[in-house]
Amino acid sequence: MAATPAWRSALSGLTTRGRSFLAAGLTAVLCAALLGQAALLSVGLLLTALPLAAAAMLTRTRYRVASGRRLSPSRAPAGQEARVHLRVDNISRVRTGLLMLEDKVPYVLGPRPRFVLDRVEPHGHREVSYRVRSDLRGRYPLGPLQLRLGDPFGLCELTRSFTAADSLTVVPQVQVLPQVRLSGEWTGYGESHSRAVALAGEDDAVPREYRHGDDLRRVHWRSTAKYGELMVRREEAPLRSRATVLLDTRAAGHQGSGPASSFEWAVSAAASVSLHLLDRGYTVRLLTDAGDAVSGSNAGSSSYGGASAEAAGVLLDTLAMVRYSNGDGLAPAEEVLRLGGEGLVVALLGDLADEQLAGLARLRQRTSAALAILLDSDSWTLLRGVGSGRGASPETGEERSERQTRLLREGGWTVLHARSGDSLPELWRQADRASAANQGSYTGLGSYTGPDSNWMGRDQA
Repeated sequence: MAATPAWRSALSGLTTRGRSFLAAGLTAVLCAALLGQAALLSVGLLLTALPLAAAAMLTRTRYRVASGRRLSPSRAPAGQEARVHLRVDNISRVRTGLLMLEDKVPYVLGPRPRFVLDRVEPHGHREVSYRVRSDLRGRYPLGPLQLRLGDPFGLCELTRSFTAADSLTVVPQVQVLPQVRLSGEWTGYGESHSRAVALAGEDDAVPREYRHGDDLRRVHWRSTAKYGELMVRREEAPLRSRATVLLDTRAAGHQGSGPASSFEWAVSAAASVSLHLLDRGYTVRLLTDAGDAVSGSNAGSSSYGGASAEAAGVLLDTLAMVRYSNGDGLAPAEEVLRLGGEGLVVALLGDLADEQLAGLARLRQRTSAALAILLDSDSWTLLRGVGSGRGASPETGEERSERQTRLLREGGWTVLHARSGDSLPELWRQADRASAANQGSYTGLGSYTGPDSNWMGRDQA
């Protein structure tokens, strides 16, 4: 008679010890039959019956086990560890046998964790934990959890898998930036965000005439009697501080590979600047060279380092998954800024041609303040002892840097330069020092409005 699927599963779960017992028993039975030794036959039958009995016992096991998984934290910065907590509950009325747990994790997070649990009493539970770590951003699946049932003699093991799985998001490293002066008007881009009102905020002092569809509860009767026509109270639109963080993701604009590349430095800088501005009360929009935009509002009561947890989570999740683009320039991003680029703009730029920088410089007229951090991507490559691959050029890197700085400064941008190993907080302080040293001193496409002008006037490289 052919074996049933359950028996086939049980026999396939025999361990090396169980197969050895079975082989030895069958051999002893065969020798006993050939030699006529009754005692050897008894030993052979015992050795054969033990693994088969263990397999039958596990096949008939009716444990009801539930599992749960908790991540701490659910978003782990690159290069830092996260802890995964597993809980196994025995929801049956019988005591379990020996349990072996194995959780599936990607190889980049470390070795696959395995645990051996003693018998779990009815309605009892066991908790175990393990650590994972990745130097690479991304979203990594965890699970499903596999449960191995074993007999007391280690002759047979059966594997049962749960269906639930989770994911760990490895986000860019975030550095705490110093408080620098980001001046501007409160009408959408300054730091006086305390004057912002909600959608159903205070009434205007001057009402307006009634329009078809207006809520009659908004009728302002005193003004209606004064003007002789139906008047309603206005509602102010929300006015909040706004900022755009432009991230250059072009593969052609960056050098190096892995966590030590200029691209990863730029992604980490974008995360640090975004959360810093959220903490300052800005509504931050993350924009890439491809024109993809994600916004994070500063509204919310819970905090992520002082910023709204929900807004910070949205921005960090986006930056965790951002990848190189195949674009040649910043035209899509410039179009987005041209249509709605008011407020503060912080641009993290790789290698760009002069005409691309000139186009970006012209957008300064539509912003309240603009800061460009130009990455010297060659320094990331030279750090590894590899040439930049651009070929010989009569122009030195310093000459090219000075020319590009001049292009942006003439448009009213503050320009900072970042090289491999530079500290972003120190660069951020340079912008503050440039503001103090150059208040009211720049001329160009932007217009100066007095000693309280924006701090993005002149660069300090």
